[in-house]
Amino acid sequence: MDRQQEFVLRTIEERDVRFVRMWFTDVVGSLKSVALAPAEVEAAFEEGLGFDGSSIEGLSRVSEADMLLQPDPSTFQILPWRSETEPTARMFCNILTPDGEPSSSDPRGVLKRVLEKASDMGFTCYTAPEIEFYLLKSADLDAEGRPTPVDHEGYFDHVPGGVVQDFRRKAVNMLEAVGISVEFSHHEAGPGQNEIDLRYADALQTADNIMTFRTVIKEVALSQGLYATFMPKPFTEHPGSGMHTHFSLFEGDTNAFFEAGSEFRLSRTAGHFIAGILRHAPEFTSVTNQFVNSYKRLWGGGEAPSYQSWGHNNRSALVRVPLSKPDKVQAARIEYRGIDSATNPYLSYAALLAAGLRGIEHEYQLPPVELDDVAAMSSAERRALGHNPLPSSLYDAIRETEESEFMAELLGEQVYDYFLRNKRRDWNDYRRVVTHFELKNNLGIL
Repeated sequence: MDRQQEFVLRTIEERDVRFVRMWFTDVVGSLKSVALAPAEVEAAFEEGLGFDGSSIEGLSRVSEADMLLQPDPSTFQILPWRSETEPTARMFCNILTPDGEPSSSDPRGVLKRVLEKASDMGFTCYTAPEIEFYLLKSADLDAEGRPTPVDHEGYFDHVPGGVVQDFRRKAVNMLEAVGISVEFSHHEAGPGQNEIDLRYADALQTADNIMTFRTVIKEVALSQGLYATFMPKPFTEHPGSGMHTHFSLFEGDTNAFFEAGSEFRLSRTAGHFIAGILRHAPEFTSVTNQFVNSYKRLWGGGEAPSYQSWGHNNRSALVRVPLSKPDKVQAARIEYRGIDSATNPYLSYAALLAAGLRGIEHEYQLPPVELDDVAAMSSAERRALGHNPLPSSLYDAIRETEESEFMAELLGEQVYDYFLRNKRRDWNDYRRVVTHFELKNNLGIL
């Protein structure tokens, strides 16, 4: 037994933990959980916990149902919203086959494989997400079929005694209590819309943090009689909720994205990384934007990027090079703006990192930087500059992924198959529905 496992067992005893929740996700990133008695944790470390994988979307076929959950002791945390009454902890789990081998259907495992490849190339990957969400009075809709936000404030607004300020303070305190470091929090542009930015961590820890973040935000909202949603675009007329993520690669203690004296202080490695992301973006958009509603955000205007382009201080670009601290070596990074906050972070980060690493491997050439507002250009101007559009619907995104050898290789046969099957079902269910828009605009005239 290693030291981390010993620490977990000792903490469980000292803190009188009553339940230990084993957390993992299905292919779309829905959090799954099973509560384990403290006395069973040691055996779970050694042997894994058996469960029926065929009952979880995308994990196994019925004929291969038996699977194992093996808790990762490095992810052990006491859950603060349960600490006073019945102390409860959680650990994220790796999914194994009955032979004890990593399961090819584990979304967390997909990201781990990409990070192992990065390590073989000499890189450590760091990520920092900016997570947006809406805070609503409830999950119910009003008489007009619309959600009701908790306020009508705007970007960076400060309202003394405001509901969202109390909410953010409690949420940040709870995030810190589970070991998630917060950098910023503020009101976003939409009514009831908030953003909380997490500090840099390695990509796997960040993905785990995002899953915990969503749970914390929803728990805090419920404790205040409110409802938090990560739906990409719950309002037609207000901005969608994105999850802009900053990426950097380090070689030991050296930031591989920084090069003094170059344009934007950007290294050749960073240029190849950006080029890889831009080239493969249409192929992985079904993963970074996995719901029908995601495309209402992506093509709904505002600052949501819809075309393959990159720039610095250009918020219309798909990939942005922040220049707030241009001479600070450690701060050199790139920001991907196409991802929304409802994504499966394991698969999305795997896709983005794998695309960037492929760009480095094959030395993809970075296209010219775009200084102008891409969305304001005409279609002819965008075509002339090579700013091709991202998929405009989930259907188009599915088609791009289906035809992508890159995505098939990245996800592996089982995740690739189940993910596409799930998304096709979403699209087929959606296209059968007669919407309020059609009834309002067509019923009285046709």
